[in-house]
Amino acid sequence: MIHAGIVGATGYAGSELVRLLLSHPEAEVTAISSVSFEGKAISEVYPAYFNLCDMVCETAGQVVDKCDVVFAALPHGLSQELAKACDEKGKAFIDLGADFRLDSEEEYQKWYGGTYQDKELHEKAVYGLPELFRKDILGKRVIANPGCYTTGAPLALAPAVANGLIELTGIIIDSKSGVTGAGRGLSQGTHYPDLNEGLHAYKVASHRHTPEIEQTLSRLSGQKVHVTFVPHLLPVNRGILSTCYGRLKPDVTKAQVRKAYEDFYQDEYFVRLLPDGMNADIHNIKYSNFCDISLHIDTRCGNLIAISAIDNMVKGAAGQAIQNMNLIFGLEEASGLALVPPAF
Repeated sequence: MIHAGIVGATGYAGSELVRLLLSHPEAEVTAISSVSFEGKAISEVYPAYFNLCDMVCETAGQVVDKCDVVFAALPHGLSQELAKACDEKGKAFIDLGADFRLDSEEEYQKWYGGTYQDKELHEKAVYGLPELFRKDILGKRVIANPGCYTTGAPLALAPAVANGLIELTGIIIDSKSGVTGAGRGLSQGTHYPDLNEGLHAYKVASHRHTPEIEQTLSRLSGQKVHVTFVPHLLPVNRGILSTCYGRLKPDVTKAQVRKAYEDFYQDEYFVRLLPDGMNADIHNIKYSNFCDISLHIDTRCGNLIAISAIDNMVKGAAGQAIQNMNLIFGLEEASGLALVPPAF
């Protein structure tokens, strides 16, 4: 049995890790920590866990000492020292924050305002999007778990970019996210009267997930890719719908696009390529680790429209982190994650 620890267990992503790991057949939650709720049981913070997990929040150091793998569900800037402590003690470390996601320290400074404290440790870290970079993850111990937008949008575009089906300029990503993506902390933008019955864009063409999306697409294409990325906030708890637009190269047919996606994802359990005529919908992936993708061709304008739907708390955070843990420890990749989405 793998002993798993969660630092930042009382945030939304941390709580979701607890929920999923409680049902994992080969891992158990051994220790949790929370700065805000140290000394309190997680079931006091989330009564849904009453009598299922009444574990008391300890310190981050205690979590590291007790566990084989440590999940860090922390804001950016807080994971590097923790990762180093895990690395020195031979513990696996999976970061749900942004500290290890970007290859370039210059980009990290630009978008997050921080620096790399241990460059050798950053060189050990790998980007943990299994469907695209599985071979890199196997056998590694420091994993940068992608964010929610940076999972859904690249999965929608990856086959088209990797197979040279679309132009690499002019790619547009329009994403709409449930409010849990903003975290558990309160803000005016997530205040119920402001959010309910509304829909608005935010951080237009300036969201810090932009360079991460570009990094993934550039790696797949072998060329530098720039995208226009506009996120929106939906008045729902969960889910991200990403509608991605790319101009098809001359003479690329709908059949070619379809085959490229089928071949690319044929062995991927968690990617469900929907048949023609169906649309990806966040309703159909709720609470699950699936990414649904629907393909649409605008023949009049010559554009590919690839739409993906994920649960931002599962495939976009905790579920993908557990998927990475399974890979690290040589477990069945879907272990603990074969969750059926509710039909209504």
